[in-house]
Amino acid sequence: MAVTIQDLWDEGAEKLSIEVVAGKKYLDRKISEIAMNRPGLALTGFFRYFANRRLQIFGLAEFTYLKSLSDKEKCKRLEQLFEQQIPGIVVARNRSIPKEMAKLAERFKVPVLRTPMVTGDFMNECTGILEKLTAPRERIQGTTMEVMGIGVLLRGDPGIGKSETALSLIERGYSLVSDDVTEIRRTGRGRILCWASEVTRYHMEIRGLGIIHVPSLFGVASIRRQTELDIVIDLKKPSGDEDRVGMVPETVELMGVEVPCVTLPVRSGRDMANIVEVAALNQKLKELGHDAAKELDDKIIQRLTRKRGHHG
Repeated sequence: MAVTIQDLWDEGAEKLSIEVVAGKKYLDRKISEIAMNRPGLALTGFFRYFANRRLQIFGLAEFTYLKSLSDKEKCKRLEQLFEQQIPGIVVARNRSIPKEMAKLAERFKVPVLRTPMVTGDFMNECTGILEKLTAPRERIQGTTMEVMGIGVLLRGDPGIGKSETALSLIERGYSLVSDDVTEIRRTGRGRILCWASEVTRYHMEIRGLGIIHVPSLFGVASIRRQTELDIVIDLKKPSGDEDRVGMVPETVELMGVEVPCVTLPVRSGRDMANIVEVAALNQKLKELGHDAAKELDDKIIQRLTRKRGHHG
């Protein structure tokens, strides 16, 4: 999956402290490979194995070499580099770019960015951001909330009450990530990261009321840009065969990751927000090693074992 310089700017401008110093109109250039390249060898005129699909990083070595050249030779070497249809250039250590580079950036429609970061640090941070941008992602049905630091995905048939439950949770002080449709991707740590699409972010649809803008009504603390998923909660009409004890843990697979899953029957008059809140807290306790159902089962077994021992 190719990303553009604009994608990199949107995602990492603050973290990478980057600014555009030339070619601002050409941020739509595509980066086809997430690895980066230092073009020291290319500046000497050797292009046989040149990685032209990668972002080109100019550090201390590249600038030191350029300074050793005459103005005419410097312009020639830089022109040869730009002719390779590179996606863009990043200048490290906040160095001023040569005037020849600025002219070539406009001529070949290649953006040039600058960062105060040391070359190695920038490449490490930028690689992580590019990996994130190119990671496989999916779009799934469901409303995502963050409850007590726990990422909760509410699923269910249309009209079951996902948005209404989410609204009640927001009123309790918890945060909306996405309503009805959630974007997900798998992280390098084997977790599922959830966020809303740009179009629907910060909005909810409430049946009979229409579209609402959540932060305008409940404040900026009522929304989160993204959250890692900890539990999936399926809201369903009662069937009579629900697991009442929770001894058999259920999971659902999302992008190859097994996520804990709980099925909650929706009945008239039942406070679903309260139950979802408790389910999130219970999941938090499980992650800390406290499983209430298992502890109760162990206590019952111990009690029965003692009784058998007395009667024996």
